[in-house]
Amino acid sequence: MNPRARARTRAAGDAEVSNAFSAALQAAKDGQSEAGIPIGAALAHQDTVIATGYNRRLQDADPTAHAEISALRAAGRRTDYQELTLYTTLAPCALCSGAIVQFKIPRVVIGEASSFPGEIDWLRSRGVQVQVLNDPEATELMAEFIVAEPQLWNEDIAHTPSERTTS
Repeated sequence: MNPRARARTRAAGDAEVSNAFSAALQAAKDGQSEAGIPIGAALAHQDTVIATGYNRRLQDADPTAHAEISALRAAGRRTDYQELTLYTTLAPCALCSGAIVQFKIPRVVIGEASSFPGEIDWLRSRGVQVQVLNDPEATELMAEFIVAEPQLWNEDIAHTPSERTTS
């Protein structure tokens, strides 16, 4: 891990970001430990983590069990989504971005968007404040998974055979 890159990440955020993003990163590692896709998410109110989740698509054979959706499910029924921040290790896909907008979550903090650009521009166009940390640990976690499991990765992001990434 590049120590300079880590310093940039820390400078980009505060203790709140560090605490909640650490919870999302740990969730990604928890999913990976179950032979799942290492993507994690956390919902937080200021510096308090409300819920975490990780991508359970492989474990549950559920194509909608993405990390952000799992965190929303773990949070349960709430009336204060508009006061929460969603932290995720990877840029949200269209499915997860739709849920963010549906529940009026105003802020999303993303660990990395180099492996998958997600729907960052669409989220911003819908008024969501988006911060990309370019976190080296999140980037490394995904890069290692993509190299080790390119077929599972392409399946997760719903790429057709002509769109497949090669590694």
